[in-house]
Amino acid sequence: MKSQDTAFEGGPLDGRVLSVLLGPTGQPPKTYKVPVPDAAGGPPTVLVYRRVPSGRPGKLGLHPGWKYAYDPEGEKADDGRPRWPWSKPATGPGPARRSGPEDSHGTE
Repeated sequence: MKSQDTAFEGGPLDGRVLSVLLGPTGQPPKTYKVPVPDAAGGPPTVLVYRRVPSGRPGKLGLHPGWKYAYDPEGEKADDGRPRWPWSKPATGPGPARRSGPEDSHGTE
């Protein structure tokens, strides 16, 4: 398999460059999880890094590559479901949308 040297930003791996395996499409995975063993022998802590573009496209519009940014939310932000365009959005806090006769734009 192919691998690519990828930079990490933020968190304990800030400034490091690690070799990351590429997927079948030639891109690194969207999330990179690093288990850190607990000194007391408990369950390991999992650090989560999210893939982001490493810069702006150049003059020819070529993609500059990828880097990983630390996600302090970690596992909480990822519920494990694939994000398909036709999937319903994840439930959570946000503006409530009401539907009904009071949403109509006409007056009665």
